[in-house]
Amino acid sequence: MTLTFDAHPRSSLIVALDFDSLSSATKFAKQVADLVGMFKIGNQLFTAAGPAAVKEIAALGPGIFLDLKFHDIPNAVAGAVLSSAAMTGVQLVNVHALGGKAMLEAAVQAISAGVPMGAEVGIGGAPRLRVVKLAQLAKKAGVDGVVASVQEAKAIRKACGREFLIVTPGVRPKDSPVESKSGDQARKATPTEAIRAGADFLVVGRPILAAPDPRAAVHAIVEEISAAK
Repeated sequence: MTLTFDAHPRSSLIVALDFDSLSSATKFAKQVADLVGMFKIGNQLFTAAGPAAVKEIAALGPGIFLDLKFHDIPNAVAGAVLSSAAMTGVQLVNVHALGGKAMLEAAVQAISAGVPMGAEVGIGGAPRLRVVKLAQLAKKAGVDGVVASVQEAKAIRKACGREFLIVTPGVRPKDSPVESKSGDQARKATPTEAIRAGADFLVVGRPILAAPDPRAAVHAIVEEISAAK
């Protein structure tokens, strides 16, 4: 199943809620909820607050990208994916393509038997050829798309076609006053670079979370997405 979303450029923007408490995440999310397509809830926030984080953030309106990167035996991943899909508001959930075809197929079958939504595969850190092969494996298993850096996006788009979803993390606006010092995202791209490489969704964290004016930062990114499309 292909994930559907509205035509407004904001639908391509996913804001990463990298907080260690639900109260902090919710307080921030309320500032920009009307401007973004989805919020990403990763291991940090989900470990701190669990499913309550999904419920509370989803209630603000945007969809949820549940970024937990499941990687286990097929049956365990199927159960985890099904539980994730049952949470109201979850539009994307990821698993590691390195788990293999049987695990990917189990995840897809769990989605097909449960709540209608897209299953999205998370991968990263591999050479370009390996990433493309993993993307092709995911597609053959029936998965709707992958998480990949801008360096691989164009090759994946060529190999897997226009309907295959690509989510690009590490997006940093060129003129953003906020830049990562920790090196947590070594493979970065501007919104324009990501969109032109073939990305459907852009994941942005610190440039928005730590901006002096988060709403202005979101507006600037959405405008850049619009100009690049």
